[in-house]
Amino acid sequence: MSYGVQVEIWGDYALFSRPEFKVERVSYDIMTPSAARGILESIYWHPGMKWIVDKIYVLSPIEFTSIRRNEVKSKISANNVFRVMKGGNKKLYIATANDIQQRSSLVLKNVHYVINAHFILTEQANTSDNNGKFQDIIKRRLEKGQCYSMPYLGCREFPAHFRSYEFENILTAYNNIEKDLGFMLYDMDYSDPHDITPMFFRGVLKDGILDLTECEVHK
Repeated sequence: MSYGVQVEIWGDYALFSRPEFKVERVSYDIMTPSAARGILESIYWHPGMKWIVDKIYVLSPIEFTSIRRNEVKSKISANNVFRVMKGGNKKLYIATANDIQQRSSLVLKNVHYVINAHFILTEQANTSDNNGKFQDIIKRRLEKGQCYSMPYLGCREFPAHFRSYEFENILTAYNNIEKDLGFMLYDMDYSDPHDITPMFFRGVLKDGILDLTECEVHK
């Protein structure tokens, strides 16, 4: 048995990066399923449960804006880490003053969503864990605005506001409109730690709703 929740999410900016663009950041038109799951896990995470996103409702029109952001252009070398572990003397830090670089980003602005999701128990659930217990904890966290870690909209500099959505009807920004979003990132397959594989699906926004219950996932 699974228990469902509806969480309202909004923020000033969002960046759900398309993987086909390398250095320059370009956002998908709407939130990806993995980003929605990440927000739910930020509100409440437990090894004994697993979040499954069913639908994403788009409450505000899709708007883009271009900004420039400071990013670090390099990363710590894994080879240097291994050599230091064996007693070598290599640099294990990044000086942002030397490695910082401005890059252009095409981001979303004034985003507003409702995430419809449910959770199931996993094999790591204890004997004291049950659906009712988790449902009560999630409800209290949403009422009080508590979170496991600060949720964000694709990038940590874009924080997400959240609360429980209690209304029966959800008015979206795209009634009687069907919009093909193309292939979108669904999630990452971590079943093989040595071969982590991205999963994609064909996103279709129908009446402002991205329905993930029957989407076909490709690896």
